[in-house]
Amino acid sequence: MTYVSGLALLLVLGVAGMLFGRRALMLTQLVRLGKPLQRFDDVPQRVRNQAVVVLGQKKLFQRLGPGLIHALIFWGFLILFPTIIMALIGAVSKGSTLPWLGHQGWFALLVDLFVVLVLVGVISAFWIRKVQRPERFKGSHLGEADLILGLIAMIVLTLLLWHAALIATGLNEWPASWSPVSNAIAQVFGEGTWAEVRERIFVWAHVLLVVGFMAYLPHSKHLHIATAAINVWFGRTRRRGRLEPLDFTVEDESEMRFGAATIADMTWKQMIDTMSCTECGRCQDVCPAYQTGKELSPKLLIMGLRDQLFAEGPNLLAASKGGNAFEPSALVPNAVSDDVVWDCVTCGACVQECPVAIEHVDHIVDLRRHLVMVEGRFPSDGETMLRDVERSQNPWGKPQTERADWTEGLEVRVLQPGEPAPDVLYWVGCAASYDERAKTTAQSTAKLLQAAGVDFAVLGPRESCTGDPARRMGNEYTFQSFAEQNVATMNEAGVTKIVASCPHCFNTLANEYPDFGGNYEVVHHTELLAELLQEGRLAPVAGTEEITYHDSCYLARHNDVISAPREIVSRVGKPLEMARSGKRGFCCGAGGAHMWMEERGNQINEERAREAAETGAGTLAVACPFCTIMLDDGVKQNGSEMRVADVATLLAEALEPRDGATT
Repeated sequence: MTYVSGLALLLVLGVAGMLFGRRALMLTQLVRLGKPLQRFDDVPQRVRNQAVVVLGQKKLFQRLGPGLIHALIFWGFLILFPTIIMALIGAVSKGSTLPWLGHQGWFALLVDLFVVLVLVGVISAFWIRKVQRPERFKGSHLGEADLILGLIAMIVLTLLLWHAALIATGLNEWPASWSPVSNAIAQVFGEGTWAEVRERIFVWAHVLLVVGFMAYLPHSKHLHIATAAINVWFGRTRRRGRLEPLDFTVEDESEMRFGAATIADMTWKQMIDTMSCTECGRCQDVCPAYQTGKELSPKLLIMGLRDQLFAEGPNLLAASKGGNAFEPSALVPNAVSDDVVWDCVTCGACVQECPVAIEHVDHIVDLRRHLVMVEGRFPSDGETMLRDVERSQNPWGKPQTERADWTEGLEVRVLQPGEPAPDVLYWVGCAASYDERAKTTAQSTAKLLQAAGVDFAVLGPRESCTGDPARRMGNEYTFQSFAEQNVATMNEAGVTKIVASCPHCFNTLANEYPDFGGNYEVVHHTELLAELLQEGRLAPVAGTEEITYHDSCYLARHNDVISAPREIVSRVGKPLEMARSGKRGFCCGAGGAHMWMEERGNQINEERAREAAETGAGTLAVACPFCTIMLDDGVKQNGSEMRVADVATLLAEALEPRDGATT
């Protein structure tokens, strides 16, 4: 009997191994065809991510209920993994088990406990999917998810019943009293021949379910069970506001990459991204475009790319091995539509929410890069912005000679060539240089720096657009031209420390200019002002007005600057938090070059302005010139009387006069 069982098990494992291995090999070879990407550094942080994000399920716990459900199932399978080996041994040799561990009562107790917890998790997941039916599951493969949940339930149930049958037949190698659930079921089974038959049925049912699940896994949406940990390992460890630069210096032009036109242009990380999607819809649920009725769903974007990768990948792989030539079809509009690509505001809410480290924004920008730089296919209002940036060095299309006009009457030093560098270079940005509402921020910041005795200067006409709008629009070449120009200017001037009022400029200077030789200490103006407050160099008069603060996506979510602006708000008024704040705040709608593009459907800025008004605060504080403009418009469109002002302006107004001076 043992001999026959052994042969049967080998046959089952052989078939399952072939099905699993063949699919896994194809997927591995396909990923190896992906375009290169450097993600092999910062090993300590990658190890921490495995411990915190994968084992600790940290990002899933951003939603406590669903997170706990998934954690119970995930941790359950980790604890129960040795029972698979035990079942394989027991299927061949009745009553045999793993040495030592199979005899431990404490482990048997853990098995009973986690079988119950996994079943609770599965039942809860079914309840959410079938009764609550949240919007975030719209578009997901729900039938396949139900099948997977059913298989998980059957796997742990057959394990429990097998253990009960072992106890009923006296074949258990551990004290039965340590298995309260299995032992209770065993009393129902009773003894005798049928108990022995049941033991054989349950152990083989368990083995076949486990092996079948493993064979099915790489062919299913639950491929993420195998790829999620890999994707988290290779996730971005630097601040997520940085985009990967394109290399325009390669000698072989045929190897030059201009974004993603087909699956052949995807990086290997982007391919693993698509294979790791759990279809949980958390990204969709927080996407400001989707929440205001746009076509974009980050989840469906990744699913569409995955479907095309799986449909055309085998042909691409065969062609790479010398088979028939194969030309993949365009990702846009075959995998995703043009509107999906241009709906994105690059706010990063999807990336923040994703539990498996998918980098949706990188996919979007790569699709844009090809459309803009190769096909010249993009919204007409975006074309106007790009033309103004290239012609006038700013997206407002204003002359460079007017860039320092905001300093009139403030005695702000404009750094000239050959002059000694200041302690701090104030990078004003295009918005604060040219937009009347945003100019107030620059003026207030300058007054505060002067009041605190900070040695600072501005570049004036020598400052040009950082290139951020062009880059997020997809024109990487224009961005790199501006990056190299600005870096050369600042390096020649001897700049070492920069303060920026615009989070988009701040993100570009701090996270993206190092790729082009620009290595500076970069702080946001709220960080510097909060530091000056703590040092006592600024002394505001505390106010009583209720103020709600809006987190800029490029400040809080992309760059972890959350406490500094709140420190300022708390010094000048009574802070009130909006329902969505910090890293999980809601976008103003300006990112991804949308500051200069017409928005379809419901307006993101109006939605955010309504949320701010619901707090009852009289003032909406911001820390971004784009947010100032967008939310001021949103407040007006909603008919609200709420004032929109930068935290620097609020602080300057509250500053206690010293020695008769005013600010």
